[in-house]
Formats: sequence, structure tokens, C-alpha cells
Amino acid sequence: MKIEHMAMYVNDPENARDFFVKYLGGTSNAGYRNPNTGFRSYFITFDDGARLEIMNKPELDDPVKTPNRTGYAHIAFSAGSTGEVDRLTEQLRADGFEVLSGPRTTGDGYYESCIVAIEGNQIEITV
Repeated sequence: MKIEHMAMYVNDPENARDFFVKYLGGTSNAGYRNPNTGFRSYFITFDDGARLEIMNKPELDDPVKTPNRTGYAHIAFSAGSTGEVDRLTEQLRADGFEVLSGPRTTGDGYYESCIVAIEGNQIEITV
């Protein structure tokens, strides 16, 4: 088995799409819109074939996303090197994104940083 894709609902799918393309090297399809339901989505494809579906529909429930909650905690992206983790973290910080932690080596040996990137959702940048 392999994970075919992951999906996330967002309020602003174009902004989320642009984030994953600009900062994380994803490639977006042209998008899909169902005129009957108002559902919209983009598939973002990454170098290794992993895909992320960015979705929106009318009347989404959008509770506050605290770091210590149940459910998916973050999406982790491999930058390939500690230097690239450092560079991308600083670029994201300079562009106004909140850096929650790092760059640092964690107790289980990961070199990473955690960023609040998309509507309160965390992105992990690791080697």
C-alpha cells in the first residue's frame, strides 16, 4: 500500500495552492469546481509523486487549531539538507509565517522546524 494523496479543507484554496507551489516546490493542476455544490479543489503534486488535495466548499466549520489537538498534527516536507531547512525556515519567517520551533535537532534525531503556514495548520520542514 501507499498513500495516494492527502487532503485538507481551507478557506482560501488559491492562497494554499500558492504556498505549496512557491515554498515547497509543488506543481498544481488547473483546479476543479462543481457549479452545483460550490466544491473546489486543486491537486498539488510533489517531486516524489506525493499529492495533496486542497479543497473548499461553502459553509466550512473552522474551529481554532491549537497545537495540542487530536487529528492530523502536521505535514512534513523533506528539504534534503540541514542548510536547506535553515534557509527555508528563515525565508518563511521573513515572509511573515510563524515559526513554532527550530530549526533544531529533536530528541528522536530529526533536524526540523515547525511553521504555522496554512490557516493555522502546521508544516514541518525536515532533512
